[in-house]
Amino acid sequence: MLTIQEIRNNPDEVIRRLSIKNFRAEDLVQKAIQSDQARRDNQTELDQTLNELNQLSKDIGRLFKEGKTDEANQAKDRTTFLKERSKELNQRAGEIEQELQNILVEIPNLPHESVPPGKSESDNLTIRSGGNQPTLIDNALPHWDLAKKYDLIDFDLGTKLTGAGFPVYKGKGAKLQRALINFFLDEAEKAGFLEVQPPILVNEDSGFGTGQLPDKEGQMYHVGLDKLYLVPTAEVPVTNMYRDVILQAKDFPIKNTAYTPCFRREAGSYGKDVRGLNRLHQFDKVEIVCITHPKESYALLNEMVQYVESLIQQLNLPYRILQLCGGDLSFTSALTFDFEVYSAAQERWLEVSSVSNFESYQANRLKLRFKEDGEKKTQLAHTLNGSALALPRIMAALIENNQTEHGIEVPKALHKYLAFDFID
Repeated sequence: MLTIQEIRNNPDEVIRRLSIKNFRAEDLVQKAIQSDQARRDNQTELDQTLNELNQLSKDIGRLFKEGKTDEANQAKDRTTFLKERSKELNQRAGEIEQELQNILVEIPNLPHESVPPGKSESDNLTIRSGGNQPTLIDNALPHWDLAKKYDLIDFDLGTKLTGAGFPVYKGKGAKLQRALINFFLDEAEKAGFLEVQPPILVNEDSGFGTGQLPDKEGQMYHVGLDKLYLVPTAEVPVTNMYRDVILQAKDFPIKNTAYTPCFRREAGSYGKDVRGLNRLHQFDKVEIVCITHPKESYALLNEMVQYVESLIQQLNLPYRILQLCGGDLSFTSALTFDFEVYSAAQERWLEVSSVSNFESYQANRLKLRFKEDGEKKTQLAHTLNGSALALPRIMAALIENNQTEHGIEVPKALHKYLAFDFID
């Protein structure tokens, strides 16, 4: 979340930049400033009260020694009042602090100055594209029909076991899925990312730390009895590994990767655009998470974009990279690039990755700080993450784009992970 200092120092700039996200921040900014002023006024009165109480405590003994009993008793009465008042002020301080935090968590992250205005995904900018869209065979099939034809994925069985959006991968489909996971993890290791295997259930503090909670869109699965949440992405547990941690600047950048199943309710999802693998409630994803110095975060963001691009290139998929406009930018992100691959049989683009810089927004929630060498003062770090990659739509594009009259060709990059290079 934004710090109150950012808001107090330049409220007009905060309002202007949030308008790029089509977010009207005037009321919340005003409330935050008023709440902060109330906090300051309360603290000033508390400090004065404690100072007076401390001085009177010293005076009472002196007054009794000097035989000024009446004055001493008046001072004692005053200390009784001051003690009660300090108790009230301390309680009020906690209430005001909570009020302020409640306001701050409703304010989105500021978009980077390069973010273009816009209202929806139709206003996103295409940065670059690559790969060649394949020429498919006559009567080419979409992936859900290919999955059935070659017994790769059973959507009906998943619906029987759990519900729509929970497919069962079978045979070569399961092996291809596992090959993709191993490929993404191995490539991440080559690129300097440390692999971790985090829990797939997180607590409320973790959900709050990365901005998934409060869950305004109802996307997270909640295990009510234990007050835990199924992870919507490995970003949550991996980034929270550094919650309440003070790092050293010399250790930057910190780069982690993790594979997890991911769970999203995707409330309101229906229709042809979510058929098959296009949108699932459970899916596999390899995530990359970085923590770095504020001065280096945008250079690192560019590195992450280039890295994700290299994965798609190795899979020989046609792709494009989009810079998200203000209206399509997430609540927590300052700058995001989306990757889409072309699904030839569906004749549409499918999002497979988002790579984002959150600047210090998550770090402030996480209390994730660092120290420069030899300095005692701490600063907020910058956090970044990206999908590298989300598997369902990669799988959909792979089997659609590589279908032939006799089966499905497997991309060369995956051959070493499989006992086959062709699905028939």
